[in-house]
Amino acid sequence: MSRKDKLRKFKENTTFTSLYQPSIDSIFKNDYELKGKWNANVFKNNNPIVLELGCGKGEYTIALSQKFPDKNFIGIDIKGARLWKGAKFAHENKLENVAFVRTRIDFITSFFAENEISEIWITFADPQLKRSRKRLTGIMFLNRYKKILTNNGIIHLKTDSRFLHEYTLELVQQNSLKIIEVNNDIYGSNSADDILSIKTFYELQFLEQGFAITYLAFCLNKSTTLKEPAWEKEKYSR
Repeated sequence: MSRKDKLRKFKENTTFTSLYQPSIDSIFKNDYELKGKWNANVFKNNNPIVLELGCGKGEYTIALSQKFPDKNFIGIDIKGARLWKGAKFAHENKLENVAFVRTRIDFITSFFAENEISEIWITFADPQLKRSRKRLTGIMFLNRYKKILTNNGIIHLKTDSRFLHEYTLELVQQNSLKIIEVNNDIYGSNSADDILSIKTFYELQFLEQGFAITYLAFCLNKSTTLKEPAWEKEKYSR
């Protein structure tokens, strides 16, 4: 993507009412103005809120919002040029149960209050093979999710990374968290329903390269003191 195209998208992003782009200074060690008020001030209803972390172009956020009009969906990503596509679609199609936030996931507790979120989707995140603190299903991030999720709120992980899938599954099992579903190859097992068969831009690339797409859903209990799994040094190349 050319610099000119990026600048065009950045400019257009400022016109989308469903896209929120707070400055880092405004949320660093501070609460965002909509924290605890997303339903009242943005969606104008009391429906459950579902997050997609690292939403990229917003394909999952958009598709889920259309399938579940009785829920509200917020996609989060730091890349404005990526968010442009989802935000533009939501704007042009007047999707009232969709919002996007441009920010780092590290600041998630600045945006949402306790029990404000019912589910979290993590789709094709960087597995962070050598940096467990950056892993979106690692202990540091799970403890942040606990602060904003309802008790036993659901975490969905869809990934091409066998490493991330196996790591997260072991963490869930060792901490006795409730597993809703686990699948090591959703397309190979012919078990991809209309939700799991939603394909993102990046997923299509991984499928072309022959990677199996996995899925794991589990409940995050607020009272559980989470511990890292006894994990061997990187078992998988991806």
